[in-house]
Amino acid sequence: MSDFDPEGATDVAPGEDEAEGVLTYVVGLGLAVVLTIVSFFIAGNSLVWGPSIPVALTVLAVAQMGVHLVFFLHITTGPDNVNNVMALAFGVLIVLLIMAGSLWIMAHMNHNMMPMEQMMQMQR
Repeated sequence: MSDFDPEGATDVAPGEDEAEGVLTYVVGLGLAVVLTIVSFFIAGNSLVWGPSIPVALTVLAVAQMGVHLVFFLHITTGPDNVNNVMALAFGVLIVLLIMAGSLWIMAHMNHNMMPMEQMMQMQR
């Protein structure tokens, strides 16, 4: 005989309580809001030493990504989430390759451009 109860059927994963799931989302939302407010505070005021602002914003952005990955996407390092972690690592690799390639192209763009003197001679 099956444990299926059509009247009380819910779409909850085994071992996951519905109230616990809502609490997880509320905690994630609270952390995301706090990190966003702190980012705007740091960027919009002069209490923080100027050269450290980009570093602080980068750290807060990474923390914000961590909050979203853990609390909303439920990506953990548990044995049942190996595929999720591998897909995330592959995505990060692709983003890093695109960024590195773009930076390399922009850094060497001036070298590949025609000098202004030659360009002016061609227009005459």
